[in-house]
Amino acid sequence: QVQLVESGGGLVQPGGSLRLSCAASGIAFSFYAMGWYRQAPGKQRELVASITISGSTNYADSVKERFTISRDNAKNTVYLQMNSLKPEDTAVYYCNAAIFSQMYWGQGTQVTVSS
Repeated sequence: QVQLVESGGGLVQPGGSLRLSCAASGIAFSFYAMGWYRQAPGKQRELVASITISGSTNYADSVKERFTISRDNAKNTVYLQMNSLKPEDTAVYYCNAAIFSQMYWGQGTQVTVSS
């Protein structure tokens, strides 16, 4: 079955960095667009960053110049490098895989930015 397993979340001070990973199994990874979403308490889930099968990237305005999404098709893994973290980045971060009308989600990993 399809599995997307996120890792790398945790507690970090403002200005710090974290690197999230999402390991995929059960899908032809290189054919899927991949994305990172986040959901803060009381808010809707929002797109943070996405990467196409050709490597084109897209970012939410709030994370541009701070976050970088990348993928390693040989490892079936997508990454989110997060720098200069702010308290407003605190959320559960979810990995997403999409192709045509199919979409899969990971279970999420908590990122907390606090001093």
